[in-house]
Amino acid sequence: MATIPVGVEGNLGAGDDGGNGQFVRVIVADTQAIFRAGLRKIFALEDDIRVVGQAETLPQTQSAVSKFTADILIFESALVPNPVEAVVEFMRQYPQLKLVVVTPGADEELTLDLFRRGVHGVISREVEPEVMVDCLRKVASGKCWLDGQGIDWVLRAYRNQGTRPAGSRPKVQLTPKESLIVSCVTQGMKNKEIALRVGTTEQVVKNYLRKVYDKLGVADRLELALYCLNHHVVDNTKVPPLPAPAVSAANAAAAGATSSGNASQVAVPSSQDLSTKPQ
Repeated sequence: MATIPVGVEGNLGAGDDGGNGQFVRVIVADTQAIFRAGLRKIFALEDDIRVVGQAETLPQTQSAVSKFTADILIFESALVPNPVEAVVEFMRQYPQLKLVVVTPGADEELTLDLFRRGVHGVISREVEPEVMVDCLRKVASGKCWLDGQGIDWVLRAYRNQGTRPAGSRPKVQLTPKESLIVSCVTQGMKNKEIALRVGTTEQVVKNYLRKVYDKLGVADRLELALYCLNHHVVDNTKVPPLPAPAVSAANAAAAGATSSGNASQVAVPSSQDLSTKPQ
């Protein structure tokens, strides 16, 4: 497929809405040119929705989001191998941007994971045009959007979590490194301090935490800490102390030289000391 560069649609000029926010500005990120073209035609019939940018790869999407002012990003889940991580990063970098994720079809696990991480809407590629328009309008107004099946999934997951006895949860086995990192989290440490104590990098800590979130079925650090404290997951895990600050070679050499000098002065008395030393 030929790469289509990110571009601005000609039907949205600067100041068209008079700065009153009358238009819902949308960036469409999808691998299929026919789907992007179809959405543009659908939105062109609406008075309050405008496509301001489009992309078919992740780098193009990042460029469009940073370049254009938009209210909503329509993001195809198949655009990247791990859509959950991608949308979480987008929401972290652009908190004002609302995300609507397009999935290839009905996918309960993906829908729940995306919704748990804060996505504003999840919609299937086979959606009817009027449903897509309704989705964008509700998301733009600050509401979350799921179709009927998605709502059923969320409600069932919520009910199961609320009614399941604590002791009936399946036992989850964390690796020693995971247990160590989780123990640090329960003590309120940030990723930077955890990395120092564990002897790794902040990115590695983030990767471990994502795996632990998936294992335990939690969404964030607070849920993780509460779950682990309630279920005594890391009760016997000892957190290592912060490492001592490293001393540079130059400083060590200088310190050694000073120490040697002091030692010489103590070991070899001066001639004055010898002359006045009592017999």
